[in-house]
Formats: sequence, C-alpha cells, structure tokens
Amino acid sequence: MDVRFLTPLGAAFALTLLVPLAVLALRERRARRVRSTLGLAQQPLRSLLPVAGALALVPCLLGLAAMQPIVETTRTLDERTDAEVFVVADVSRSMLASASSGAPTRLERAQAQAGELRAQLPGVRVGILSLTDRLLPHLFPTVDESVFRSTLAKSIGIERPPPAFFFSTRATQLNALAGIPERGFFSPSARRRVLVVYTDGESQPVDAELTRAFARRPRVETLFVHVWDRDERIYETGVPERSYTPDPAGSAGLARAAELVGGRVFAEPDAAATGDAVAAALGDGPTRERVLEGERRALMPYATMLALLPLGFVLLRRNL
Repeated sequence: MDVRFLTPLGAAFALTLLVPLAVLALRERRARRVRSTLGLAQQPLRSLLPVAGALALVPCLLGLAAMQPIVETTRTLDERTDAEVFVVADVSRSMLASASSGAPTRLERAQAQAGELRAQLPGVRVGILSLTDRLLPHLFPTVDESVFRSTLAKSIGIERPPPAFFFSTRATQLNALAGIPERGFFSPSARRRVLVVYTDGESQPVDAELTRAFARRPRVETLFVHVWDRDERIYETGVPERSYTPDPAGSAGLARAAELVGGRVFAEPDAAATGDAVAAALGDGPTRERVLEGERRALMPYATMLALLPLGFVLLRRNL
C-alpha cells in the first residue's frame, strides 16, 4: 500500500492558517486592554489553545484535501512470458437473438463465458477483439483481469463498431480472422497462441484465405464456440422481428472455418471443455513476477469532512 499526492502544491493552502490566528491574536490583545481598563482579571493564555488549535486545523485539513491524497494498492503475480490468448466476440446484429424477450442475448451469453474463461487463466495475458466484417482490437493481451472484465463489459456491444457494409443480420465475415496471424496481433515472445471465437456462425462464406493465414508459425490454436439456438429470435422492440430467423447452415459454415484453420468447434453448453482445451493448448511455460496496480482510493472527501469537526468546535464555542 502506498500513499501519493496528485497535487502536492495544494499544501500551500495550509498557510492561510496565519489569517485566523492573527485575527484571534488581535482580538485577544484588544480584550486584554479592555479588561485591564475595567480592572477585570485576565484569562490565562492557555485557555486560547483549543480555539487556536481548531482554527489552525481547519486550513491544514483543507490543504491536505487540496493535495488530493490517494491510497494505492498493488499486487504481484506470476505472468506467463510465452503465452497469449485472444477472445473474439462476434458483435453482428444476429448476436442480439435470444430465447425470449428479456432473456440473455447471444452476445451477453458469450460475454459471460469469456469472463469465466478468463478466470481459469490466472497469469496468462488475454486480449479482446470484436468481429463483424472486420476485426477491431479493444484490448491487447494483458494479465490484469480487472482491465479485461471492464473492457468486456463496457466496450463490447452489438455493432460497436457497425459493419462497413450492409448485410442486414448477416454481417459476420469469419475470413476477417485472417488478419490476426498476418498483422502481428500476438507479441513476438508468445510462442503459445490461442484464439477463442464466440460467434453464432451466421457468416458470409469462408475460403482458403484462412488456411494461408493460419499456416504461419508460430501456430495459432483456434477454438470456435457456437453460441446459437434454432428457436432464438431478435426481440429488440419486445416482439420477434420477422426479418430474422436463425440459420441452421451456420453450423456447417463454422465447421468449415475450423477445418480451414485446423481448429475445433465447441457447442455453447461445453464451456468446461472449452476451458480445458485452452489450458491444454497453453500447457506450462516460463513465468516472471509482475506487479499490477490495484485499487485507488481518494482520501480528499474524508479530509474535507474531517475539517468540519474543528470548524464546528469553533462555532459552538463562539455561540456558547
């Protein structure tokens, strides 16, 4: 745990304590003259110490708040240096389909499974891509699970971004996966590479372009998770859209894509088998110690609220 100040120059505000202390000193000097003139007993100076302390404490605490103190926590884990995983989420409009209005959509179920898979890979760098008729990286492989989960929840959504061309509900181009081995998405140090694609399989036809791309070395172990059911419809307005019906040919298209890349297809309920296959593909490898930033807690609100206590003491003493 470490304490840092975002704006250390805010400490200069504490110098304003000289103003109330000077006012207190002037008032007491005048009061002592009045008592001396009237022949009254003088109060001991130590009786002013509580008020003087409270008056000084208020600007000191506000100065502390102006420095914006934060408490940072860090954690250390063993990071695999030879392995990386990319999770690919199909975000085409057909992934809006669900069993009924209000039921989890295909994309929501895919996000849940991706989160579960991430939890099974501690210490492994995992990234996130979205897929329509093109790939978009949202997160390059990182060992930080909190960053992964935040990106998965906040950045992945239907048609974010939208496809470049209009295909109604069939915008997915599995051929776009060829860009992963061709464009260096994986780090050069990653000798164990795994790609997990969550899709309903309702794609434009695939071709030998995938075979050429995935023939590169190091090999990218590719797993497809078929998130689909024949009874699902799109209920964006609460009623099923007539323009969309699930395409049973998607299963054959997905099997064809897996054949071209030398990968495997898993059904949606086989989440455990998918996790086992990823773990087997990664195997064991060298690790290094990695320090990750944890929580950040701002202390400014607490310091500001604490300043109300000495201020309240001063006001109460004056009124009484």
